[in-house]
Amino acid sequence: MTETVLVTGGAGYIGSHTTLALLQAGHDVLVLDNLCNGSPEALRRVARVAGRAPRFIEGDVRDAALLARVFAEHPVTAVMHFAGLKAVGESVREPLRYYDNNVAGSLALCQAMQSAGVHRFVFSSSATVYGEHAPIPYSEATPVGRPTNPYGRSKLMVEDLLADLAQSDPRWRIAVLRYFNPVGAHESGLIGEDPSGIPNNLLPYITQVAVGKLRELAVFGGDYPTPDGTGVRDYIHVVDLADGHLKALHALGQHTGWNVWNLGTGQGYSVLQMVRAFEDASGRRLPYRIAPRRAGDIAQYWSDPAKAQRELGWHARRGLPEMMRDAWRWQQANPQGYASS
Repeated sequence: MTETVLVTGGAGYIGSHTTLALLQAGHDVLVLDNLCNGSPEALRRVARVAGRAPRFIEGDVRDAALLARVFAEHPVTAVMHFAGLKAVGESVREPLRYYDNNVAGSLALCQAMQSAGVHRFVFSSSATVYGEHAPIPYSEATPVGRPTNPYGRSKLMVEDLLADLAQSDPRWRIAVLRYFNPVGAHESGLIGEDPSGIPNNLLPYITQVAVGKLRELAVFGGDYPTPDGTGVRDYIHVVDLADGHLKALHALGQHTGWNVWNLGTGQGYSVLQMVRAFEDASGRRLPYRIAPRRAGDIAQYWSDPAKAQRELGWHARRGLPEMMRDAWRWQQANPQGYASS
């Protein structure tokens, strides 16, 4: 069924890939983005790949008057919510900014949806909600913990808000998607991750070193209790992640209330394994140094993705070589990100 989906944060990294997937699936897409982590060029390129463009409104999800106008003027039937800040270290330094953007923004959005009678909602959450002491692999049956940083706590607060909302009103159909570590880029090389300043995430840091934009990779922590001392994460290709959002949206036809699904591969890789995999894919040696651990990071975690396979018919299809190849293709074609164009 074709419908109009509002995608908040749709000009950002994950949002732009999901906007493309929605367009390719035949949906109409309305993107709302304040461009603090996004680029209009990303949406222009989405239109090139899809053969048609999403509608774009520049604005903030905390702007209640704007949200009321958006729902009044457009036939939105579902919302995918990506708008939010996402850097763990930055959240430790600027907690108020994170709670304002991530929690107050989600609250304003849900209030606007409730007023407009729109009750299908896909939320971009995070594996950080499982906290520091959850057994590995993380499964949806694992009780959430106390996340080690304000970013993770802001995501958990929104999850609680959404659970209470679904409990209060049976019209709500909510998918909470707990991502692991999105990496890679669209295979066209036109859409990818374009962080401002020094990247907070591993793979864009690696690719910017490889392209000469940064001098060397800082590996945060070399003394974790892992096989090589570096942090272990479950990395998932961003195109697989976008497909998971489509599957979740369609599943809300059958799944009422509040639902949670992990989106990960079920496989953990260390930072140094990622470095070696990138060197294999690119043919380039990568200079790196071991730096002190970052506040808020934990040693290792990865997903149990079986519930998404069982209930959504979804699993990650792209492995580490594709993640590295696609990220490197994007970075080579766009050495300055979207500013290259």
